[in-house]
Amino acid sequence: MDRVLRNQLLEMTELLEEAHQNLKELMRNNNINDAVALLSECQNGAIQLGTAIEESESEGFVTVGILEEYCELIYHIHMAISQREALKPEEVFQGLEGTIERVRTSIRENIKVRKEVVFLPYKASMWDSLESVWIAADADPECDAYVIPIPYFDRKPDGTFGEMHYEGDEYPNNVPVVDYNSYDFRARRPDMIYIHNPYDEHNTVTSVHPFFYAKNLKQYTDCLVYIPYFVLAEINPYNRAAQDSIEHFVMTSGVLQADKVILQSEDMRQAYIEVLSREVGEHTRGIWEKKIFGTGSPKYDKLQNTKREDIEIPEEWRGILYRPDGSRKKIILYNISVSALLQYEDKMIDKMGRAFDIFKECREDVALLWRPHPLIKATIESMRPQLWRAYEELLEQYKAAGWGIYDDTADLNRAIVLCDGYYGDGSSLVQLCQKAGKPVMIQDVYV
Repeated sequence: MDRVLRNQLLEMTELLEEAHQNLKELMRNNNINDAVALLSECQNGAIQLGTAIEESESEGFVTVGILEEYCELIYHIHMAISQREALKPEEVFQGLEGTIERVRTSIRENIKVRKEVVFLPYKASMWDSLESVWIAADADPECDAYVIPIPYFDRKPDGTFGEMHYEGDEYPNNVPVVDYNSYDFRARRPDMIYIHNPYDEHNTVTSVHPFFYAKNLKQYTDCLVYIPYFVLAEINPYNRAAQDSIEHFVMTSGVLQADKVILQSEDMRQAYIEVLSREVGEHTRGIWEKKIFGTGSPKYDKLQNTKREDIEIPEEWRGILYRPDGSRKKIILYNISVSALLQYEDKMIDKMGRAFDIFKECREDVALLWRPHPLIKATIESMRPQLWRAYEELLEQYKAAGWGIYDDTADLNRAIVLCDGYYGDGSSLVQLCQKAGKPVMIQDVYV
């Protein structure tokens, strides 16, 4: 049975309890006509309750049998009151209450409730951080899993919301997407909500809709789960400098507000615990140890389950990836990180131009697959408008030349599986390529 329906059934039993209390008072005051009318309402309520249970479960379900006993009791009380027989209000009340309590117990113990789980991705390119968990939930016959992509906003330089984005139409065909406007969180109150954006209002570049901030979602579920949309380079969890390097990923609303946090490894779990215990207080260590798990990132699951032979290569890529004789070139995945572009600015633009010149010279043997960070446009345009214009000019020149691939689709794993190696800045892409066994070379802006 749907959990919302079961809660409605339990609420109906509470209404019947209130009616029993009113009935006792009416009998004490010898208000016979109103008492008889109220008994009829109780019987109608019990019939509605039984009908709803039979439609959801089966005819003759055990709870319906108890409701039939209740209706039989109502009938005898009704006849006795109508014939002016002497009845003790307390005994009538206890008899009705005892039967309806059996109904409530039967609803709780005998009616199995389907778990309801909601996934709230905001960028389609980050869906791989939740996908394997959704696949498991969707395959569970006792679970209803909903994928509800949520809107997000670019932030203007003054911090206010700019353009709104919604990427609900960019998810894989096998993922049924639910419109965020059609799901009533207050009424449905899902058992679990999964998020992969941890920043709430503290992100200076983009923001999910404020309704979907972790601190707000907590009131609509018993278990808010945060899984990072990224993976980090593994560190020594007890090294203070290493801890400092990840602190800005740890001290976020998603981590602090969630009931569960699922991380890429046990070492990363320990690192988070060390940072949180240090920053929030050693007395909170037990809290983090109970709610943070290092069971692995779904991004690794997605990568492991993506095979090169299953990938659909866009037709416009084939002329770049293959030679005229049909042989396949070496494919290099190229990536620029947001932080490196912000740090080096024009020097990074120059570096990219020089890299493109080299790859263009080698295009007969090597195919370049440039994949941008999904937040690079929003970040640079907001924080360095002049730099964005230089970046965009270089981007347009690269795309117009046509000798390399520019991949800004939501399918990150296709690029990783296709490539023979990685070149570019340090980022979570490096960890994924290493996990896939691909060689990695980190670029140096000064070389």
